[in-house]
Amino acid sequence: MLAGACIALAGISALYALFSAPYADSFNVPGTESQRLTDLLKARFPQSSGDSANVVVHAEAGVEDTAVRPRIQELLSALRQLPDVVAVGSPYDSASAISSDGKTAPVSVEYNKQAFDIHRSSVDALLEVRKAYSRDGLQVEAGGEVIRAAEREPPGSSELIGLAAAVIILLIAFGSVIAMGIPLITALLALVAGFLLIGVGARFFSMPQFTPQFAAMIGIGVGIDYALLVSNRFREARHAGASVEDAIVEAAGTAGRSVLFAGGTVMIALLGLAVVGIPFVAYLGGAASIVVLLSVIVALFVMPALLALAGPHIDRLHLPVLPRTSYDSETGVGYRWSLIVQRAPWLWVALSLALLLVLASPLLDIRLGVSDAGSNPESATSRRAYDLLAGAFGVGFNGPVIVGIGIDDPSAENAVANLPARIEQVDGVASAGAPKFNDARTAATIRVIPKTAPQSAETEDLVHRLRGEANAWESGQKVTIFVGGPTAVFIDLGDKISSRIPFFFAGVIGLSFVLLMTVFRSILVPLKAAVMNLLSIGAAYGVIVAVFQWGWLGGVFGVSRTGPVESFVPVVLFAVLFGLSMDYEVFLVSRIREEYLVHGNNTQAVARGLSVTTRVITAAAAIMIAVFLSFALSDQRVVKEFGLGLATAIFIDATVVRLVLVPSIMQLLGRWNWWFPGWLDRMVPRLDIERRHASAAEAAAAGGD
Repeated sequence: MLAGACIALAGISALYALFSAPYADSFNVPGTESQRLTDLLKARFPQSSGDSANVVVHAEAGVEDTAVRPRIQELLSALRQLPDVVAVGSPYDSASAISSDGKTAPVSVEYNKQAFDIHRSSVDALLEVRKAYSRDGLQVEAGGEVIRAAEREPPGSSELIGLAAAVIILLIAFGSVIAMGIPLITALLALVAGFLLIGVGARFFSMPQFTPQFAAMIGIGVGIDYALLVSNRFREARHAGASVEDAIVEAAGTAGRSVLFAGGTVMIALLGLAVVGIPFVAYLGGAASIVVLLSVIVALFVMPALLALAGPHIDRLHLPVLPRTSYDSETGVGYRWSLIVQRAPWLWVALSLALLLVLASPLLDIRLGVSDAGSNPESATSRRAYDLLAGAFGVGFNGPVIVGIGIDDPSAENAVANLPARIEQVDGVASAGAPKFNDARTAATIRVIPKTAPQSAETEDLVHRLRGEANAWESGQKVTIFVGGPTAVFIDLGDKISSRIPFFFAGVIGLSFVLLMTVFRSILVPLKAAVMNLLSIGAAYGVIVAVFQWGWLGGVFGVSRTGPVESFVPVVLFAVLFGLSMDYEVFLVSRIREEYLVHGNNTQAVARGLSVTTRVITAAAAIMIAVFLSFALSDQRVVKEFGLGLATAIFIDATVVRLVLVPSIMQLLGRWNWWFPGWLDRMVPRLDIERRHASAAEAAAAGGD
């Protein structure tokens, strides 16, 4: 099996070498007005269908200074020679293009493609020119979506921090170098194979630039989780006196099945992102599901082979300063803590729910949108360009809105020429440029500068106001007017996601409910799991709003400026967190049910099940939290949001939910935990993941009509 894994990895590596392609974001939002504008311009005005970069020049001596102006002219010539550039505007063509103090001027560099379709080498060439001319009293910065896409950091440092944390946590939890190494080896095997396959997929699908970071967050976490569960069950059997072969069989037959169904719930949630109707969101979920699938395959097939080799030596190289692992289910902190909670279940339920609701309360104020370059670190040229333009021309200059006009009759040209004056009368508009026509005079664009920043709620309101006014402007003019541009694209993205969220949530929760019902032969257990998961996810959303939107503890997480939560973050977080929370639900409840089937005592089953899983779930959760928090150190705001949200939810899930709510609620429900009507039992296929025991408790667990 190990040889087969090596051959498979070599084959995947060959595919990557032959077919891999760079990641290329494509924020297409089908069915929206901004997308209709893009389609119109591609058909009638292709030279204006691409995006532009803002190269900002700033000189304390003034851009008209006799020593500065020739250098700026040289810069303009160099920019015109860059690949994929179709036009470069000169600030000297219009007096309004230079700031009132004469020190700052923007240079529009127009490309023949949208920002996320421009090859990285073309953008790198622009950044090299910027760097070459930014010296000796002339500051040159570059901004816009073209530049922001290129500034996104590649995977690397965060993953290494997460892996280092995993090594330390596993050593503390199990005290053995070999026991620590096996889960890491299998997780890395799945992660590397996943990266290679995702790289191949990038040739055929427009995957976002941050796909590798996102896949790494999920892959490191679930890969170590699944391997840890199997190896922990193997060690438990070995400590109970089983041979290596019997221990592998028991681990595969119990923990292996748990991994299979836990991975299934994660994949259901991730693949469910396709329901949202946004291509790049669906691709993100698909990429992450590949890593999860590989983690399951490695845990089920490669892990047993490694255990067969290392089995007799699994506890060797023990660190003397650390205690040896005990698998006695009636000793240790987990067992004693469970009994404490079970003695006063109503009290613990009330306290836990109060805490979760307080943490989730900021969710009521959530605002979805997109953060602008003003939220980037000051080390980024896009942030410096943003600040220069905002100081010289106002914050709205950084987020222009594009009004596109399809002209179906030449007689409508006069109406189009008068349109900027009407646009400037709309509340929230700072200025509107003159119409720019295509050669055939069948299309035109008008650049509208808002008074407010791209990420502000007022700018979103302006876009909707302009669209409302456009209906009146079209009347009887034989023109079609669309309001779009980069700012409007993200507004449409948020609106579309918000409209699809109920269907997505219902689909993921419904399918997960059916899967858990099939596994645990219970109605109340999957219902409880769904409610608890929603509460922990809501708390994670609340923390994200408090940090990124309100600015609480912003300095700790490197959030220099507050703004809206990226519109696609909540839906992607829900998919990941719901799946990962179900992982712990399957791990814990399968052991509780296994104990219950032996003796039928609900109190003892809950306490013993919690006791034997506390160490492995705590270690797995600690690893995930460390991995996710390492990504919260990223310079990219969206990666920070994912990292902090995931870490928060996993921490809450592994502490408040698993250690308090699950034992207290299952204590209150008693034998009703396993109530399953006979008619439903006959309809639903049986998929057992725990050891089968012939006992009277099975009858009680099966329920009745």
